[in-house]
Amino acid sequence: MLDEGVKPTDVSVMGALHACADLGDLERGRFIHKLSVELELDRNVSVVNSLISMYCKCKEVDTAASMFGKLQSRTIVSWNAMILGFAQNGRPIEALNYFSQMQARTVKPDTFTYVSVITAIAELSITHHAKWIHGVVMRNCLDKNVFVTTALVDMYAKCGAIMIARLIFDMMSERHVTTWNAMIDGYGTHGIGKAALELFEEMQKGTIKPNGVTFLSVISACSHSGLVEAGLKCFHMMKENYSIEPSMDHYGAMVDLLGRAGRLNEAWDFIMQMPVKPAVNVYGAMLGACQIHKNVNFAEKVAESLFELNPDDGGYHVLLANIYRAASMWEKVGQVRVSMLRQGLRKTPGCSMVEIKNEVHSFFSGSTAHPSSKKIYAFLEKLICQIKEAGYVPDTNLVLGVEEDVKEQLLSSHSEKLAISFGLLNTTAGTTIHVRKNLRVCADCHNATKYISLVTGREIIVRDMQRFHHFKNGACSCGDYW
Repeated sequence: MLDEGVKPTDVSVMGALHACADLGDLERGRFIHKLSVELELDRNVSVVNSLISMYCKCKEVDTAASMFGKLQSRTIVSWNAMILGFAQNGRPIEALNYFSQMQARTVKPDTFTYVSVITAIAELSITHHAKWIHGVVMRNCLDKNVFVTTALVDMYAKCGAIMIARLIFDMMSERHVTTWNAMIDGYGTHGIGKAALELFEEMQKGTIKPNGVTFLSVISACSHSGLVEAGLKCFHMMKENYSIEPSMDHYGAMVDLLGRAGRLNEAWDFIMQMPVKPAVNVYGAMLGACQIHKNVNFAEKVAESLFELNPDDGGYHVLLANIYRAASMWEKVGQVRVSMLRQGLRKTPGCSMVEIKNEVHSFFSGSTAHPSSKKIYAFLEKLICQIKEAGYVPDTNLVLGVEEDVKEQLLSSHSEKLAISFGLLNTTAGTTIHVRKNLRVCADCHNATKYISLVTGREIIVRDMQRFHHFKNGACSCGDYW
């Protein structure tokens, strides 16, 4: 159109921005932004709304917020774009702040607003907030709206309340494919693979056909529960029965399914036989399986491909170093560390969050920044002694280069242990502790939390970057399979 000299209108610019947003193409999005300024369309509120949405979907949410701040006349679409943008970019607190500002300016929320706010609370994973927005939805008579109720199902599942999610699901008179997907995925992340499969079978009997996301959720659910044969069956069914071509996410889920179950040779053969070039997520799943099953040979092959595809991610280097450490290959551990230093790569610091009295408290490993740090560490010291008496043995192999007593000290100051201790200190007996972690829960913290649930008689729910762990009476819902 531009080549033929046809001058774009606001409609054509918005259409092109929508395409950039769907593709995540920031470079072309910026080009169209520049063009809209030249065409003097940057004052058109609909064009600016499209720009805000495009920047949010291209993970440039601060640029979007800057544009939003300069808008003279904001519409409901402007507010919705920003709330959803913050929610989808891992900044749920800001999403909720914008919702509060919107209400303060007496802008009436619509269905899309509530879905965006519910998405933010799902990301935050706090039950109190979940119940609050559920109440708001009911007072506004939107509890029968299929989009809102689907978002509620997803939110409760992501807040650890899987039973409430199922209750809402069962009460729905109308369901979309996304509704089924949310419930199946919820069961999967909670490690209830059999329930996910049963629901999938129930879905197949109805009129709503499963899509690619459904199959991804089912295969992932099978992976988290060790249901390998069922997962393999679903993968083949996807193409044979429903003519759905597997995406890279499906291939990654299959490698995770086989690798997690210890079938590393099959997982490697699967990668080698893929009809498309494997992406980072596929090799990442394989490297994760190598760590679980302490397989150095495959790990080295996989790491080579990963470092080539994604040289800037320090997480994979750390994973390889951990595999070498488990095999007592100290020289190679040192080589990986030197390589990371040369490239300026760092591991993402572990952060755990716990909500107490409607306030979210964040803890980083070894941090003393929290006002209650002295109390937390004193309490944790006593708690470690209690769980040791019950049978807990610290996994000091996870720490290198320091004396044995220092290793234990470093392990005991991991972020999830600090968050759990703070939760125990500030809640009454019998209260369930909910913790959210930004990384995969480490093996030592997983073991320690089992013992903490035993000696304190508390249920502790930990949501890490992959799944939920429900600790109760000295056991975890994952059955140590994660």
